[in-house]
Amino acid sequence: MKAEKGWRLDSVGDMQILPGSRHRPPMKKPMWIIILVLFVCVFLICAYIYPPKSNSACYVFSSRGCKGFVDWLPPMPAREYTDEEIASRVVIKDILNSPAIVSRKSKVAFMFLSPGSLPFERLWDKFFQGHEGKFSVYVHASKTKPIHVSRYFVNRDVRSDQVIWGKISMVDAERRLLGNALQDPDNQQFVLLSDSCVPLYHFDHIYNYLMYTNISFVDCFKDPGPHGNGRYSDRMLPEVEVKDFRKGAQWFAMKRQHAIIVMADSLYYSKFRSYCQPGLEGRNCIADEHYLPTFFQMVDPGGIANWSLTHVDWSERKWHPKSYRAQDVTYELLKNITSIDVSVHVTSDEKREVQSWPCLWNGIQKPCYLFARKFTPETLDNLLHLFSNYSAA
Repeated sequence: MKAEKGWRLDSVGDMQILPGSRHRPPMKKPMWIIILVLFVCVFLICAYIYPPKSNSACYVFSSRGCKGFVDWLPPMPAREYTDEEIASRVVIKDILNSPAIVSRKSKVAFMFLSPGSLPFERLWDKFFQGHEGKFSVYVHASKTKPIHVSRYFVNRDVRSDQVIWGKISMVDAERRLLGNALQDPDNQQFVLLSDSCVPLYHFDHIYNYLMYTNISFVDCFKDPGPHGNGRYSDRMLPEVEVKDFRKGAQWFAMKRQHAIIVMADSLYYSKFRSYCQPGLEGRNCIADEHYLPTFFQMVDPGGIANWSLTHVDWSERKWHPKSYRAQDVTYELLKNITSIDVSVHVTSDEKREVQSWPCLWNGIQKPCYLFARKFTPETLDNLLHLFSNYSAA
């Protein structure tokens, strides 16, 4: 036992005594990291609740603008769709996923919305000459039976009904034209024109512009003012929410899939038929200015260009756009119109915010307009004289 005890003592004695641990100062907390994280969190919360309202502000955060900035924010919780909405969206999605067909037989349907005879038939006759088989013509005359002077318009009248400005009957006339034009399977593009519209380019340029892009040209912008969201009625809920309510000119150029879903729609159309009309609840809701822009904002916002291919001059700021008289029609006027390559909208609120974006065709900035209005009948001779010059692409 003593030997064992001695061994243990010797062992202890042989052990090296380590120096005591050094005194270390307390670790400093990385306060700058905590502050930075808090700042980023507050910034993201504020940006989510109060998103940028101007295009210039959007580009501070993303080179792709507002859309790119919103993409990486948490999505807003979606409400539960009604049975009618689910059925409608299933049909619309299936139609939009169908492949577009472009063949040598593909045609453009030119659909004219007019109270009677078309004052520019002779000009359109010159436009169509030599391009038979590439276009169809449809005329909706709401007041008097038109007298045609061009062979391209003879026997091209569709069954028409009364059209009252500002009411759903204007949308009904558009749908009636689409329904007739869709009966021809070769019609792949559908252009809505008025009796005061004229072409700005020769036929081949317009045909190729429409056929070789996969979007529709439907005018669409958000107007928070009295002539925009001020026309919205809560009675459109739940299917049509104010956040989706849009405004735009009625003159469109639409691909076949979009024309079909417009004809297939009864749910959203019924809301506008019932609750978007002049004088209802003290609002002057104009159905043809809101139905299609709102409809496409809800079902296929990325499938439209958000501007119309038909130029109109609102510089006089009246209820109706400027009408061009004979003395107004010059080569310079028409070339000025065809040089515009930025789409501009102005809101109707006190801010009068100017919303503008480049007119992009397949990603390339090009002139915005293929057609123009409102030209009075007295301008016909001047337009015929100038057509071969100003319509050169």
